[in-house]
Amino acid sequence: MITNYRYSMTLLSYDSTFEGFLTAIFEIYEFKYSSPKIIKAENNQQYLFASSIEIITDNVKSDRVIKKLNSQLGAEGVRNLIYTFLSEKENVEDLLFDVINYSVENPGVNVLKNYSRDSVLQIAQITKSVGREKHRMEAFIRFEQLKDGIYFAKIDPDFDVLTLIIRHFKNRYQDQKWLIYDLRRKYGVYYDLNDVEIVSMDLDIKSLNDKNNQVFSETELNYQKLWWEYFDHTNIKERKNSKLHLQHVPKRYWKYLTEKKIF
Repeated sequence: MITNYRYSMTLLSYDSTFEGFLTAIFEIYEFKYSSPKIIKAENNQQYLFASSIEIITDNVKSDRVIKKLNSQLGAEGVRNLIYTFLSEKENVEDLLFDVINYSVENPGVNVLKNYSRDSVLQIAQITKSVGREKHRMEAFIRFEQLKDGIYFAKIDPDFDVLTLIIRHFKNRYQDQKWLIYDLRRKYGVYYDLNDVEIVSMDLDIKSLNDKNNQVFSETELNYQKLWWEYFDHTNIKERKNSKLHLQHVPKRYWKYLTEKKIF
């Protein structure tokens, strides 16, 4: 039964980018593929008994899909689809395609308001979770000044929210060069006082955490110690409320905070 299902599918393999996914959506309607399933190229090996059609990312095609979705779902609806894609949930392509196809079948209707449909409800829930992670990254990220003057921050979010927080930090830190690096996905965003650039790299994080490796400026190290001492002295132990503290600052975010370091 599983083998027959796989043979009946039209597999479309894309490069894991949102533009690539939208290109696949465009070609499904352009070539009228039957029983389409969109998969990331890295997952091809999961479908040994079916050959896939390689989708070449085309920004013209993806822009046309975005324009159509924007007219149908509005800017907020498109944002919800992007947030859901960035959640990296397993088979997120199936979820998004179901909603997009539902929208195509119901022109003039914002289908994202119909929470009785399971895929719509899931997208609403996922969007909320991704939005919460985005706001927490904006609140808890701490920059550390490197010897070359660049302010560096490392993150490890549950969802791929790095591109969603660019505007916040570009507006807030316009007068300094900074780099935010995603440890899990091994890419970062670099701001050079003018433009923001997506950079791919494989950083040696152990060397950054090595206290004997002086990659941080002396000013930065002194500032961290001063801040930690201030936090320690102003923290009234008799009024400590660990439960409330964890509600506002979940423990998985402590690794970003200077005041949680041990000097």
